[in-house]
Amino acid sequence: MNSFLEKKMKLEVEYMVETLKMALKPIIEQGLTEYSHIDLTEKLGFSIEKVIYHEKTRDLTIITPDRPEKSSIIGKGGWVVGRLREELNVSSIHVDTYSDIIIRIYRMDLAMKRLEKIVQSTETIISLPLKNLQDLLRLRMDSLEQFNFFLDYGSDLELLKSNKILEHNQIRKDNISDDNKAIVALSGGVDSSFSLIVAKLMGFEPLAVTVDPGNIILPSYLKNNVENLSKSLNVPHKYIKVDMSSIVKDSIEGRIHPCGKCSKTIENTLLKYTKKSEIPFIIFGDFLATGSQSITSVDGFWRINLPAMLSATKGETKSLSSYFDIKSRGGYGCPLINEIHKMHPHMRRYSIQRILRETRAGVLEPGQALSLITRTL
Repeated sequence: MNSFLEKKMKLEVEYMVETLKMALKPIIEQGLTEYSHIDLTEKLGFSIEKVIYHEKTRDLTIITPDRPEKSSIIGKGGWVVGRLREELNVSSIHVDTYSDIIIRIYRMDLAMKRLEKIVQSTETIISLPLKNLQDLLRLRMDSLEQFNFFLDYGSDLELLKSNKILEHNQIRKDNISDDNKAIVALSGGVDSSFSLIVAKLMGFEPLAVTVDPGNIILPSYLKNNVENLSKSLNVPHKYIKVDMSSIVKDSIEGRIHPCGKCSKTIENTLLKYTKKSEIPFIIFGDFLATGSQSITSVDGFWRINLPAMLSATKGETKSLSSYFDIKSRGGYGCPLINEIHKMHPHMRRYSIQRILRETRAGVLEPGQALSLITRTL
C-alpha cells in the first residue's frame, strides 16, 4: 500500500513539474522580466497571478492568488518547487501569494506612518538614517514582489563587502554623526546579521553588541559569524558576559523551557547597556512586533525591530547574510535547547509553539516550519 501511494505521489509531482515547466520555460527563454496571469485551471485547477524573472541573478518569483495555490506549487516537503528549479535551471524559486504581499505592504505602511511622525518630531541630523529607512520602505512598498537587495543595492553591498566607505552614495550622504550611532544586537544568526548589514547600509553608525552566556547558548560557530561580519563591515564589536547558570540549571532539571527567560535576559542586558551608553538607537533582528510597533521609544532611545519593520522574509535575511559568508547550521535553537529536548521530551511542545507563532505571523514558510519541527522532534 505504501509503495502504491509513493508511486502515485511521484506521478503527481512529475505531472505538476512538467505542467509548470511548460508554462514558465518560455518566459525565461524569452528573457521576460514580468508576466501576468497564467491560467492553469484546466490542467492544475488554479492560476498564477504573476511571474517575475531576474535574468542577472537567475532568480524566479512565482506569485499565486492565495496560500492553497502556493502550497500546490511548493509541494509536499518542497518536492515540486525543488524539481522545478532543476528543470528550469534557475538559481532559486521563491513562491509568494498576492494576499500575503498585501498584508506585508500594509504593515510597512503602518511603519512608514510611525516613522513620518518621528522624523517630523526630531532634529534633522538624528532623522537622516530614519529618512533612509523611509526611502527603503517606499521602494519595497512600490514593488515588493520585484524588490531584491542585490539588484536595488548591489553596488553598495559590494562596497560594504570590500570594506569600503560609501562616501559617494546618497544613502550615506552627510550621515556621519554621533546622533546616528546605534547598538545592533548581534547573535551571529542570519536575522541579526541581516539587521547589522541593513543598519550599515542605511547610514547608522553601528556598534555590534553580543551578549555571551557561554558556549552552551552561544556556540563557537556563532561567535565566528559575529567576529567575521563585524570585521567585514568595519563595525566595532563588544561582548557582554552574562551569568545564565540558574536558567541552565533549571532547564536541565526540567523546571523551565529556557528560551523565554534567556531571550528576556539578553534583551534587558542590551537595553540597559544602550541606556547607559546614551546611544539613540538599538536595533534587533526580531520579526514580530510589526507595523507601528516595529519602532518604539524606550527610556529615551529608539528600539527598532528591523526585519519586522521591513516585513522581511526568512529567505531575505538568509540570502543577504549568506552574501557576507554567515554560516547557518539550519537546526532549531542553541545547544542547550537541543539537549533539553533529549532530556525532557515534553519541552519540545513549547519549542513547537514558538515555531508555530512565527508561522502564523507569516515569518516562516510552512515548509520551513515543518523542517524545524521535524528537527525538534
